Amino acid sequence: MSDLWAALALFLVLEGILPFIAPRQWRDALRALSELEEGQARLLGLAIMLTGLLALWWVRG
Repeated sequence: MSDLWAALALFLVLEGILPFIAPRQWRDALRALSELEEGQARLLGLAIMLTGLLALWWVRG
C-alpha cells in the first residue's frame, strides 16, 4: 500500500512541475488538449496509459 501512496505523491510532484516552471506553455497545452475531439482524446489517453504500463514494466521488470 505504501507503494501506491508513493506513486500518487510522485504523480502530484510531476504534475506540478510544468505549471510551476512554464505556466503560460502549460495553459496553452491545456487549451489545445481541450480542443481535441473525443476520439482523439481517448486515443491520447490510451497511448499515455500504455506508455506508463510499459515504463512500469521496465522499471519493475
